[in-house]
Amino acid sequence: MGFLKAFGAFWYDFVIGDDWKIAVYTVVALGVVAALAISGAVDDGALAVLGTVLFGACFAAGVRYDAGRMSK
Repeated sequence: MGFLKAFGAFWYDFVIGDDWKIAVYTVVALGVVAALAISGAVDDGALAVLGTVLFGACFAAGVRYDAGRMSK
């Protein structure tokens, strides 16, 4: 049982890391990109660009939220 606990703790730390908000933003961005890819509403090149911009915006939103909290 100790192995399972250590394995779970490793993956939690690897995926969530220091900031759970960025992990949530990443999952949301992946969901949006996956939904667009499955629906075929956007071609592959535009989907790659949109995914990159969406991930960058989500990361920036997480950092901005944390920076705003620290300055108060």
